[in-house]
Amino acid sequence: MEHRRVMILGTGPAGYTAAVYSARANLQPLVIEGDEPGGQLTLTTEVENFPGFVDGIMGPELMENMKKQAERFGATFQRGRATSVDLSVKPFRVIVDKDQEYTADALIIATGASAKMLGIEGEHELIGRGVSTCATCDGFFFRNKRVIVVGGGDSAMEEATFLTKFASEVVIVHRRNELRASKVMQERAKSNPKIRFVMNASSEKVVSDGNKVTGLVVVDNATGERQTIEADGVFVAIGHQPNTAFLNGQLETDAVGYLVTKGATSLTSVEGVFACGDVMDPRYRQAITAAGSGCKAAMDAEKYLEGSMTHEWTAASANA
Repeated sequence: MEHRRVMILGTGPAGYTAAVYSARANLQPLVIEGDEPGGQLTLTTEVENFPGFVDGIMGPELMENMKKQAERFGATFQRGRATSVDLSVKPFRVIVDKDQEYTADALIIATGASAKMLGIEGEHELIGRGVSTCATCDGFFFRNKRVIVVGGGDSAMEEATFLTKFASEVVIVHRRNELRASKVMQERAKSNPKIRFVMNASSEKVVSDGNKVTGLVVVDNATGERQTIEADGVFVAIGHQPNTAFLNGQLETDAVGYLVTKGATSLTSVEGVFACGDVMDPRYRQAITAAGSGCKAAMDAEKYLEGSMTHEWTAASANA
């Protein structure tokens, strides 16, 4: 059984930044990389909104650079996924891939949130080539182009409305006759002249020219009739699922499963456990905000290990 002062579960901008800061604090963190080392940005082509890169940078390259920076300061990385933890004892116990056991004095949870996908033909293959799960990240690339947003909740309405800043037309495809979004979000979308709706239609296949998206095949649920909606991009907006199942309810979450942190800190409901990135952020879900929260988690973990955090935990709990 290997022991570490700090273990970071997950990578991406949050996990890598936490690794950089905790490594520079001489905490020699062990980072468990997860099923997709680098997180969702490894599925992104060009990132243009991360500060410091005037001409943009490819998502995988940005993640690789962050990892190398953390390694430079002494962080170590291990492929694998945390399958269970025991937060009832200290040091905390972490099981990786069901058979490797570790203990740690402090844990930083950076396991992210996975976008829910449609599970249709062409969807996975065309991610980064017209299929996206983030309008804020990729909307700029669809200036004066036609795009489709699949979904019927607040997220879909918000994504569609945002995309009208760039796209010439936005088509919202929803599998039911009625939207699930709040009335105010529905009205905002319906009143936008760039948005039109295809209701009671199930998405069947993302089509391409062999390189990039050219449209979406949908099936009318009432008649069974198929049609291809021509578009340059398909945005899947049916929600995200935070990757917290492995915690088995040992940390406080909201109704969806996102970890709850105390006030403006990274403190969770268990002293010595910190959270950062998309696993605790259902609102912004941006690389830069994730990186910032990773910095906070590492600094909070350092203070905790120095023994100067208990009173802050008590105060944060009282104000949460």
